Amino acid sequence: MMTMPAVETYDTVVVGGGPAGATAATDLARLGRSVLLLDKAGRIKPCGGAIPPRAIRDFDIPDHMLVAKITGARMISPTNRRIDMPIEGGFVGMVDRGPFDEWLRQRAASAGATRRAGTFERLDHDGDGVSVVHFRPRDGGPDATARVRARTVIGADGALSQVGRQAVPGADKVPHVFAYHEIVRSPGAGLADFDPTRCDVYYQGPLSPDFYAWIFPHGDTTSIGTGSMKKGFALRQAVADLRRTTGLDACETLRHEGAPIPLHPLKRWDNGRDVLLAGDAAGVVAPASGEGIYYALLGGRLAAEAVDEALHTADSRALAQARKRFMKQHGRVFFILGLLQRFWYRSDWTRERFVGMCRDPDVQRLTWQSYMNKELVRAKPAAHMRIFFKDVASLCGLARP
Repeated sequence: MMTMPAVETYDTVVVGGGPAGATAATDLARLGRSVLLLDKAGRIKPCGGAIPPRAIRDFDIPDHMLVAKITGARMISPTNRRIDMPIEGGFVGMVDRGPFDEWLRQRAASAGATRRAGTFERLDHDGDGVSVVHFRPRDGGPDATARVRARTVIGADGALSQVGRQAVPGADKVPHVFAYHEIVRSPGAGLADFDPTRCDVYYQGPLSPDFYAWIFPHGDTTSIGTGSMKKGFALRQAVADLRRTTGLDACETLRHEGAPIPLHPLKRWDNGRDVLLAGDAAGVVAPASGEGIYYALLGGRLAAEAVDEALHTADSRALAQARKRFMKQHGRVFFILGLLQRFWYRSDWTRERFVGMCRDPDVQRLTWQSYMNKELVRAKPAAHMRIFFKDVASLCGLARP
């Protein structure tokens, strides 16, 4: 009589090997948990690639992973006014998501996680009530399938998370910005307005009616992209227009990518039993800026802590701690950035005034301090008060935009 091979069982199966999934797998493996990291090989998310010093410190990102160090940003208004925002005494690191994400996955494997390349298909439970993860291995045929048992599952499989849609109520109802970018070979010194140490951010309706477009240097390469919530907006054409007007249309295009970016955190990250979401799957991308790498790294770490606690105590309520801890640390920032995006990005009139505010020294200092350290700056109430009154003046049209 032929016996069926035993199905492998893991403490945790992590679906998705981006910053959130790879970090969760690393931390859990270091805690002695058995971990399977399941990832679609070759997938690269469209991303500006910026990581603040807080991320570099907290997640031990080595210097060799930084392909550029940005020392300032330039904000370009609808009337083409340009406002420079230099970083005083610091920098923003830039990474290329292809090599960076693979380095994170390799770190997870070095910590003891098992890696497999494959596509998640579905979740169910066996007779013992243990989750079974079904996936299609990359190295198998078109009809090949595999399955593993998982005491817990972390869904870190992106904004349209299949894990979330199958297991977590409300995971399919979050609005998204759709982002598209082209990676080009960086121009040489002949392009006068290109600075390899500066990020350019375009707040212009034709390039994005409700978000922004960007030019972010990555050392040898540069990301040129845009995003919008509006269905039918021609993202590729907007990028082509941006490249043409900046002279970057002459640069060699190396690859292009598109993907949805969630606009705010989900109200619930777990299913109350054995599934927890992290990263884009949980909606942790900062409104207004679209920044996600730091929040994904942190979300992965908090997911690992919550899963480890749930496994240790056999109490699934511990899974909810991931969201509670994240929102306690960053919920206020996300709320403020959400208000900023909804108001200042709604028209070229408001965008013009928003860019005008960015020339203010108080705005620049507080913006960079908050961004670099990932916390609101509370030590300068006078500066906050000045910014408030300047905001009101701009809103009422009483100040020069």
